[in-house]
Amino acid sequence: MAELNDTSIKIQQKLDALKKQLTSARDSFLGYPVSKDFDYSVLNEFLKFPINNLGDPFEHGTYRVQTHEMEREVIAFFAKLFRANPKDFWGYVTNGGSESNLYGLYLARELFPKAIVYYSESTHYSVRKNIHLLNIPSIVIKSQPSGEMDYEDFKNTVRMNRHKPVIVLATFGTTMKEAKDDISKIKGILGDMAIQDHYIHCDAALAGTFGPFMQPKLAFDFMDGADSISISGHKFVGSPIPTGVLIAKRSNRDRIAKGISYIGSLDTTITGSRNGHSPLFLWYALKQLGTEGLRDRYLHSLEVAEYCETQLKSIGVDAWRNPNAITVVLPKTPKSIKNKWQLATEGDVAHIICMPNVTKTQIDEFINDMKNCSEPIIEDEFSYDFSLS
Repeated sequence: MAELNDTSIKIQQKLDALKKQLTSARDSFLGYPVSKDFDYSVLNEFLKFPINNLGDPFEHGTYRVQTHEMEREVIAFFAKLFRANPKDFWGYVTNGGSESNLYGLYLARELFPKAIVYYSESTHYSVRKNIHLLNIPSIVIKSQPSGEMDYEDFKNTVRMNRHKPVIVLATFGTTMKEAKDDISKIKGILGDMAIQDHYIHCDAALAGTFGPFMQPKLAFDFMDGADSISISGHKFVGSPIPTGVLIAKRSNRDRIAKGISYIGSLDTTITGSRNGHSPLFLWYALKQLGTEGLRDRYLHSLEVAEYCETQLKSIGVDAWRNPNAITVVLPKTPKSIKNKWQLATEGDVAHIICMPNVTKTQIDEFINDMKNCSEPIIEDEFSYDFSLS
C-alpha cells in the first residue's frame, strides 16, 4: 500500500509540474495561430465516453457511440459560411488542416488521375508531404513578396502543360505572412485557357473562418470557384485538441465512396476511427458564438493587429500586414524575444498573430521588451558535438 501511495504521489507531482509548464507556455506565445480563450468544462462529462466517429457522418452506421449529428451541424454551418450549394455539399471533421488538405488532394486525384498539382512556394509545408504520399506530379509556382501566388508565373506554367488536367492548391492565409491567393483569378486563368478538367482546393486553415467578414471580401469560397475548402478548428475557434474541417461537393465525394459492411457505412474519410470529441467541441463553440460571434472575434483581432503594427512602427520596427490580416510581419528578433514570446521565424522575418485572445496589454509588454532589448541578432550557426559522451 505504501508503494502504491508513493507512486500516486509521484504521478501527481509529475502532473502538477506539467500543468505549471503548460500554463507558462500558454500565457506567453504570440507567434502561432492557436486560440486559447475557450472553456469546454461543461463538456467534461463526455470524456467518460469512447466517442468514435468512424465512417461517413452523413450515413447511418452500426457503432452508435458517436457525435455524427453534431458533426453534420458543424459541416452545415461552414458550408453555409463558405457559400456552398445547399444541395451539393459534404464534409467531415478531421484531425487538422494537414489531413483536410490531404483529403482535398485525394479527391482531386481520384477525379483527375493524370493531373498536375500547382501550388505556390508559400504554401504550408504539409502540402509537399501530401503530394508525395499521393504520388501526384507537381510544380511549384513563385510567390509575390506579399506571399500571394504569382499569377503570371502560374499562367505561363499551366500554359506549358495545358494538355494535362490541373489541380490547384490555393492558400487563403499563408503560414508566415497570411497572404491570400485569389480563387477567382485562378479560375479566370483556367477559363481563359479553356482548361475544363480542373480542381481547386483552398487551404484556408487560419483565415477561412473569418474570411467571409473581410471588407472588401476576398475570393476564396465555393461561389468564387473552390471545389473544396479546409480550415483548422483549433486556430480561430479554439479547441483543446487539434482539429480541422473539410468541406467538399457531395457530387464529387459520391464518385469515390465505397461501402464497408464491417461498420455499416461508407468509407469516405482518410482515417477509419475518428475523434468524436472534436466535433462536439466545435459544435458547442459555434452554438455559443454563431456567425456574429465569429465576426466580433475577427474585428477584435483586426483592431489588435492594427494596434500592434502601429506600435512596432513607432519604435522603428519595419512591421507590415497584408490587407485584412491579423498577422503582423516584422524582421527576425533577438533570441531572447523569440524564445519568450515563442515567435515563429522563417528566413529574415518573424510574425505576431493577433488571435482573439491577444490583448493590447500583451502587445504593450511585447513592445516594451523590444524597445529595451539590446541583444544583437545572431544568425544561427551549424554546430555539432563530435564527442562520444
